[in-house]
Amino acid sequence: MKLNKVERKKFRIRSKLKKVSNDRYRLSVSRSTKNISAQIIDDTKNITLVSASSIDKEIRGQVKNKKELSTIVAEVLAKKANDKNIKKIYFDRGIFKYHGRVKIFADTLRKNGMEF
Repeated sequence: MKLNKVERKKFRIRSKLKKVSNDRYRLSVSRSTKNISAQIIDDTKNITLVSASSIDKEIRGQVKNKKELSTIVAEVLAKKANDKNIKKIYFDRGIFKYHGRVKIFADTLRKNGMEF
């Protein structure tokens, strides 16, 4: 099976994270041109523990621009994670560069108590 460039990049990043993630969960981020979403995943059990998205009703009404949208989604995700006592995670940026909205998202998570 031959993988294209995007699939190879995604596989390479996620396989490196899964090798070292013994006691931590994985935070997977995905973004589109208008929205951003993230979920905290337990790879040993293959379940999603916490998720947040800009498509949710309570977040959709607060939107002014895409950068603010990233901060709002990160704050909601950090609050949900703190409720479930999740502090340490691995940041899986997927195929996206650590730049722009993804970087703003990660910085907001750090400000709200997440460690990665």
